[in-house]
Amino acid sequence: MKGYFAYIRVSTVKQGEKGSSLQEQKAAIEAYSRRHSLSITEWFEELETAAKQGRPVFTRMLKGLDLGVARGVITHKIDRSARNLRDWATLGELVDRGIELHFAHESIDLSSRGGRLSADIQAVVAADYIRNLRDEVKKGINGRLKQGLYPLGAPIGYLDNGGGKPKTIDPVRGPLIAKAFELYATGSWSLDSLGQELFSRGLRSKAGRHVTRTGLSTVLNNPFYIGLIRVKKSGETFQGVHEPLIGTAVFNRVRAILSGRMTHKVHSHSFRYQRMLKCCTCGRSLVVSRHKGHVYYRCTTRTCPTTCLREEAVDDALRLAVSSFRLSEKEWAAVESDVETVLADRNVDQTTELQNISLAIAAIDDRIGRLTDAYIDRVVDRETYLSRKEQLLNERVELSTRKALWETGGGGIRSRVEKSIELIKALEILPELANDEKLREILRDTTSNFSVCRKNVVIAWANPFATLVSSEGVASGAPERVKPRTSSSKAKHLVEAILRDAEAYRQKVLAEAA
Repeated sequence: MKGYFAYIRVSTVKQGEKGSSLQEQKAAIEAYSRRHSLSITEWFEELETAAKQGRPVFTRMLKGLDLGVARGVITHKIDRSARNLRDWATLGELVDRGIELHFAHESIDLSSRGGRLSADIQAVVAADYIRNLRDEVKKGINGRLKQGLYPLGAPIGYLDNGGGKPKTIDPVRGPLIAKAFELYATGSWSLDSLGQELFSRGLRSKAGRHVTRTGLSTVLNNPFYIGLIRVKKSGETFQGVHEPLIGTAVFNRVRAILSGRMTHKVHSHSFRYQRMLKCCTCGRSLVVSRHKGHVYYRCTTRTCPTTCLREEAVDDALRLAVSSFRLSEKEWAAVESDVETVLADRNVDQTTELQNISLAIAAIDDRIGRLTDAYIDRVVDRETYLSRKEQLLNERVELSTRKALWETGGGGIRSRVEKSIELIKALEILPELANDEKLREILRDTTSNFSVCRKNVVIAWANPFATLVSSEGVASGAPERVKPRTSSSKAKHLVEAILRDAEAYRQKVLAEAA
């Protein structure tokens, strides 16, 4: 003789882990089956909401009932079996075919018209309860988003601080995510090689593994890292109150590379000057190879004069070139004192610019408010509203980036000056660096041309570093004799060059942010 299925359910995994609700349902069903002499042949336990269709365990149970494996099913209450009307209708069809449906907690006879009506009413009430609960949850989420708070779990690089509080930058993984954007923005990394590099630097997923290719793509496409919250389902964007991890210029460049709008070249460095040296005749990168224990760089263009030299010759030329960057302690003291005096005078300009930016941000906030009112009054359609709002929020982020630049030192001038001084000091010891990657990075930041003419290395230094060099190029032969400067003159010219370069950099950064 066929027995009965027993179906118990809780909405979340957390409820299932506690076990109390499932055990209580099971005890009630067992007591009901004993009172009515019903034999339970199989139990079905599910951790899934009944508001949605497609519950796997429930579907498997329905399939068994449809095949006639059991006489019927016993469940705790109507809302334990179905809280959406489609699943309830499916159960009703099975009842119409003679399948028995019992409720351990409710005395409802589905074989009678009145019992069926009562059950239908309870099913409708359960479905309405879910709809109302869903609406209230949406209201709560939208309220958080309008406050600039992200209501879901913090993306990698940020930390959760509890409900109603903004996410904060993870002191461990935050800098690594920022580095991921910086590296990918160079166009020299694939997602796979970037993942390996970040893993070697200590970045781990929440499970302690490599961040996958898909995971990195999600991170690099997420505007949360520039201070915006994008809701994928609705397509709407909100201004977040959390601290941005990167600037808009870097984010936009990364997005351009990911979308294919910018060239993405992946290089693998295995030699000290690989892809750094170029032929001065054709402009192509020199090919590098190892032969009899020595590394050679040569041009493969047939029409070019023979260009081939050993890596040791490049080291010697570089060692000779950087000798111009050695300053005495007295000269460095003069440079740093003069720079600090000029930067102090810029504080007045900084205050004025910050006030102008703050007014511009307030104006955008007002426009967003008026745009929202127009959408509520149905003056503009939803598509126009979302597009225009996202555009205004992007403008606001750019202004906020400019404001942050000014707040951190005159539109980025201080940080640029400090970096220039740091690089000049690094150039003094550059040839002795054992870290080839660091050496290449410094050369990229300080040179505008690094080429070879036959057997000579020619280095053209970028500003402000060219100020300390007697000529635009430094050959690997004997150094050219020039009239020496006095220490004070040398420091003065260096200060002027550093400040000119910092101002040009500031204009470039502000233009990119605009």
